[in-house]
Amino acid sequence: MSTHVSEEVREALHEGRPVVALESTLVAHGLPRPRNLAVARELEELVRAGGAVPATIAVVDGTARVGLDEAALIRIAEDPTVRKLGHRDLAPALATGATGATTVSATAWLADAAGVRVFATGGLGGVHRTWTETQDESADLRLLARVGTAVVCAGVKSILDVPATLQRLETLGVTVVGYGTEHFPGFYLSSSGEPVDWTLRTPEEVAAVMCAQDRLEGPRAALVVANPVPEAEQLDPALHDRVLADGLAAAKEKGITGQAVTPFLLEYLTVHTEGASLEANLAAIRGNVRLAARIARAYGTGIPGAGGAGGAGGGTEIREGTHDGAEARGTGGR
Repeated sequence: MSTHVSEEVREALHEGRPVVALESTLVAHGLPRPRNLAVARELEELVRAGGAVPATIAVVDGTARVGLDEAALIRIAEDPTVRKLGHRDLAPALATGATGATTVSATAWLADAAGVRVFATGGLGGVHRTWTETQDESADLRLLARVGTAVVCAGVKSILDVPATLQRLETLGVTVVGYGTEHFPGFYLSSSGEPVDWTLRTPEEVAAVMCAQDRLEGPRAALVVANPVPEAEQLDPALHDRVLADGLAAAKEKGITGQAVTPFLLEYLTVHTEGASLEANLAAIRGNVRLAARIARAYGTGIPGAGGAGGAGGGTEIREGTHDGAEARGTGGR
């Protein structure tokens, strides 16, 4: 694979310092210009403030880049021809010299290949509400069953079928934990109303689970760390439900189906909540990035205290604190 790991990220990985992967689709396609570039820079600074190295990921002129310099970040933010790349699109993009922003699936794939164990994003993709008719689900789900990355997110986008998505993640063997919550977050909302099986309350507890995954050496799968947006910063639930119902009806009336549904509904929410949904999205992402940096630091210290993982009843005791296998396994298990 034609991959370039920035010098800063490469040195951090070599020295065992914490690194946090960041997606670039938010920058290229998720925010209006010029705010998108300002947010991209802000998120990288939040990672640095948390004591970790940011690794924003994208494909530039046919090269997968793990860690972007300023020129590449500006290009991803400002070039209107930048494509949106899921992991299925990586090979054609590399072969044809394309430039594209990476979605959750492509970012997780490239982060895992580079040995970056922690990835912060907004919300995951999932099973669409029309699945029984369209069989439509995000590529994120299957990909998360193949990489050993901890993904800090605010749940899945609330426009999706949350119960079905959680069931699908269970079927695929992807571990889901709530961070400081017993309910799965609802992206714009602090809670989707769906319970989680495991609750963790500190970065050290999350890092302990990651270390336990390393020691088990079983089938590889991501660890989804579901971190709710603070209630004070969430979208008003009544407004969310009303606008989403209107948006779903509008999509049906316009005959919008398949991949076009998600961007239509997200834009509908932004417009009809007068930007409130966008602000809730950004609040969630900021919180996820801060938490991801803390988790990466805790994991990088070697052996976090393993005994306190919520609900684990003192679970697997971790006696050795290395994560030597992380980088070696990052390019395997395909």
